[in-house]
Amino acid sequence: MGSSLPLKEANLFKLIVKSYETKQYKKGLKAADAILKKFPDHGETLSMKGLTLNCMDRKAEAYELVRRGLKNDLKSHVCWHVYGLLYRSDREYREAIKCYRNALKIDPDNIEILRDLSLLQAQMRDLAGFVETRQQLLTLKPNHRMNWIGFAVAHHLNSNGSKAIEILEAYEGTLEDDYPPESERCEHGEMLLYKISIMEECGFLERALDELYKKEAKIVDKLAFKEQQVSLLVKLGRLEEGEKIYHSLLFMIPDNYRYYEGLQKCLGLYSENNQYTPEEVDRLDALYKSLRMEYTLSSSVKRIPLDFLRDKRFQEAADTYIRPLLTKGVPSLFSDLSPLYDIPGKADILEKMILGLESSISTTGRFPGSETKEPPSTFMWTLFLLAQHYDKRGQYDLALAKIDEAIEHTPTVIDLYSAKGRILKHAGDLVAAAATADEARSMDLADRFINSECVKRMLQADQVRLAEKTAVLFTKDGDQHNNLHDMQCMWYELASGESYFRQGDLGRALKKFLAVEKHYADMTEDQFDFHSYCLRKMTLRAYVEMLKFQDRLHSHSYFHKAAAGAIRCYIKLFDSPSKSSTTEDDEMSKLLPSQKKKLRQKQRKADARAKKEAEEKNEEESNVAAISKSGKKQHAKPVDLDPNGEKLLQVEDPLAEATKYLKLLQKSSANSLETHLLSFELNMRKHKILLAFQAVKQLLKLDPENPDSHSCFIKFFHKASSFSAPVTDAEKLVWSVIEAERPTLCQLKEKTLIEVNKSFLEKHKDSLMHRAAAAEMLYMLEPEKKLEAVKLIEESTDNQVSANGAVGPVKEWKLKDCIAIHKLLETVIADPNAASRWKTLCAEYFPVSTYFEGPRSSVVSRSSDLEMYDAAENGGGNHQEAKDNAASYSLNGNIKVLKDLKI
Repeated sequence: MGSSLPLKEANLFKLIVKSYETKQYKKGLKAADAILKKFPDHGETLSMKGLTLNCMDRKAEAYELVRRGLKNDLKSHVCWHVYGLLYRSDREYREAIKCYRNALKIDPDNIEILRDLSLLQAQMRDLAGFVETRQQLLTLKPNHRMNWIGFAVAHHLNSNGSKAIEILEAYEGTLEDDYPPESERCEHGEMLLYKISIMEECGFLERALDELYKKEAKIVDKLAFKEQQVSLLVKLGRLEEGEKIYHSLLFMIPDNYRYYEGLQKCLGLYSENNQYTPEEVDRLDALYKSLRMEYTLSSSVKRIPLDFLRDKRFQEAADTYIRPLLTKGVPSLFSDLSPLYDIPGKADILEKMILGLESSISTTGRFPGSETKEPPSTFMWTLFLLAQHYDKRGQYDLALAKIDEAIEHTPTVIDLYSAKGRILKHAGDLVAAAATADEARSMDLADRFINSECVKRMLQADQVRLAEKTAVLFTKDGDQHNNLHDMQCMWYELASGESYFRQGDLGRALKKFLAVEKHYADMTEDQFDFHSYCLRKMTLRAYVEMLKFQDRLHSHSYFHKAAAGAIRCYIKLFDSPSKSSTTEDDEMSKLLPSQKKKLRQKQRKADARAKKEAEEKNEEESNVAAISKSGKKQHAKPVDLDPNGEKLLQVEDPLAEATKYLKLLQKSSANSLETHLLSFELNMRKHKILLAFQAVKQLLKLDPENPDSHSCFIKFFHKASSFSAPVTDAEKLVWSVIEAERPTLCQLKEKTLIEVNKSFLEKHKDSLMHRAAAAEMLYMLEPEKKLEAVKLIEESTDNQVSANGAVGPVKEWKLKDCIAIHKLLETVIADPNAASRWKTLCAEYFPVSTYFEGPRSSVVSRSSDLEMYDAAENGGGNHQEAKDNAASYSLNGNIKVLKDLKI
């Protein structure tokens, strides 16, 4: 490096490199300027100066200097390497790899460039190239441990576990017998466990177990040793030995569910779907009774039997489990019991049991059959549990009555108000739920969780501004809103995006959804530093697991919600473009082609100029040091130039933007119905008939009985029947594919679409949403039968489940489904009278719902208070009382004044 320079300047060049590595950028810049004063065209110095400026956030200058340097010295591996580093800093990994390869053509044995190239190959999952590069590094420097390990990991990631084992054993062969020294025991033990895990993955079970026993003394992590040992023993069928190991593991960690599951497998008593014969239940019951004697402090050993026990034994076990937790006052008890509600019959048993506990405590102050007097708080926690139980079963009136009774009993317990907010949300009164959550928040202003729950309720009630003010109470001073983005607070951004979408503010909604997508992109980039760190620290098993996690990162529910939300925004934008863009399109259509071209060029130049000015402004602001209270210098953060997302709406092709996110969902969430529903909607709008048909086939494959699958199926073939005769070769090909696939669909079977719809209705006549889907399709296929379609919906009956011992029947209709049907009647079928009748019916069914203006909702309470206030204004009644009531909302007869809920 700098070999073409005189000695003095060559030393200065070394100083630039050293300053860059030690982050002394100003010192390096000064040295670069000293060289360039004498040699203004020296390529390597220009490149290093550009790289230094890049670290000082002066990207435009950096790229210009690096390109000048490369132009002046194309045969310098330093210039190419620096250009690659510049691209790497901007996440342009493919371009960086090209630059590194060009550098290696000039200097093929450069260790530093090879190492940087291998990191990028691992990041981009170019596994074949990764293996090749790691082999070169090992050949060049075989005495370096990291090169051996890196080569083995590369083969393992490239699905060649046998080769990875050979390399690790060859590396062990280079070590002395007394290796490792005390300082390296942990790292060496991790390497041994990694090698044994690869053997297990490759199916070399006996060999892996022998190796594990042979190297036991050198493995420091004894818990990992035992877990690896029992895994191999179970796979080898040596279940008796495995049972002993699981007992020893349970002695170490008696609350680990995986160990109990493994123990059951060793005894042949494990079922994934929790279905057991009476004999197996007896054996399991005996097992856990013996384990309870052994691990008296374990809660898991008491909770697990509730999953497999039935009837009377379940009731006895649940009673034994629940009583001490009610006495102790464990708020999370219902969350623990909640999975039991998915097992038929158990919810009824729990209800009878909890009602018995409540009755006994309220009358005698004791549990049934107990002589011990319970503390007063036990009754309150029993009411709390019962309220959550009724909420889970959709009996919101009973749930609200019980939670109000609990609050009246002990009004200082915050968990009661949080639970009441959740019940109100489920019942449909989002405004009252937000106000109740805010009341809970005001009781403990230092609790971040309660604050976050309050913010979530506010966003669900579309109180976005109030939610923002409440959320930033737990952020740093300064740019508080951006601080939430910096903290990757995705639940907040998703809830905000959904709220903005409901309110029709697509710009802000898109901004929130795309912010979440940006977080996932950042997570993908964050793995970069671990490629070298994990090899150096020998955390190899964790490293491989991290890479596997990164490969399925976009299947996470938060990303799915964000991508689906963005797609819905773009579809809505396509269906209802903004007025400004529509006006511009009309004006453009009036211009001549040459004028259109000039106008577009002018617009592009203006956009480029604005972008450059914004970058310069941000650069200036970032270079201006702000003095903090402590006197330290701080760099200002770049300003958000599009806070309302207005520029996000100015896309030429919204459907093309939506397609980008749809492809990610199709790759990572292929088993989700929503993915294929969005694909159908998107491709039908793009007139991509075969892709829409593919979406329909996927829906039918995943869930053919789903109402949405049925609707998409009917819509597609109804649309296909309206196509004109194919003319072009492409149209003929599309038509021939559809005709060839039609006989394979069992739904048709030579039936007409009307017959298919009737058959679907007959099959699912007791389901509200299925009837609604059939009614919508009937109206689409035969518009003249509008009244019949409406009748189909209105004749739906709620098959309420009368439970043995339950206080009231469990309702099957869900609030969100009823809201969807109201919107269907109002917009799609376009029958205002039917929509009004449905709203009246649902107002009685969901009396707390604000959407249906139920008689007990906060909307009705406020409107009645406002009427009383108006009457007082006109001379009647108590003026002050009416005014106070107008500023409040009613919850089950208790008036809570909003002005008292301070933020």
